[in-house]
Amino acid sequence: MNSIKAENITKSYSTGLGNRLQILKDISLEIPRNKISVIIGASGAGKSTLLHILGGLDKPDSGKVLIDEHDISSFSDKKLSSFRNTHIGFVFQFHHLLPEFSALENVAIPQLIGNISFKKALQNSASLLKSVGLAERMEHKPAQLSGGEQQRVAVARALANAPKLILADEPTGNLDTENSEALNRLFVELRDNFDKTLVIVTHNKDLMVLADVIFEMQDGKLKL
Repeated sequence: MNSIKAENITKSYSTGLGNRLQILKDISLEIPRNKISVIIGASGAGKSTLLHILGGLDKPDSGKVLIDEHDISSFSDKKLSSFRNTHIGFVFQFHHLLPEFSALENVAIPQLIGNISFKKALQNSASLLKSVGLAERMEHKPAQLSGGEQQRVAVARALANAPKLILADEPTGNLDTENSEALNRLFVELRDNFDKTLVIVTHNKDLMVLADVIFEMQDGKLKL
């Protein structure tokens, strides 16, 4: 993955009674490759909305999102879903693990959706869980894991289809200091050892220190 660009992105939502609330106002930016970029700003500034649009989870009212020159904001829902599954990994504040499945199975699911064989998906998942320090916890279900362990499973799942782009929305928001620091170290390792491009919405000051680039948002715009 060589480039991620947003060009003149706008986004608004209906507030009812015919009114619309403008969330993003003509945002353009370029995400540097193989770096950690963080997006900061007050609550309501539009950080998560921007992240979701960059990752194809939402579409802008106008403007473009270009990933390796592909305008993903013009994709059909089916094409966009397939592109997300193979090119982008997501980590959210809440891990969204499926409670009835083990850690190993949770990491395997995106691969199965991508038509990887069950045997190969389990092999890949075991390797990924080892890489995030969960070699001894693969068969445990989410309820049997700590909050930090659950979030590491979520990171492993985000890596399942070897995407070059990882998007994270307040990934340490529900973690204590120790687990937050461990997750921050993992993000640095993904950048340094696995050539991942990371875009992270955060209020975590320690993660801001580790970032290569900081984008600050204010009232739906990038603060210059």
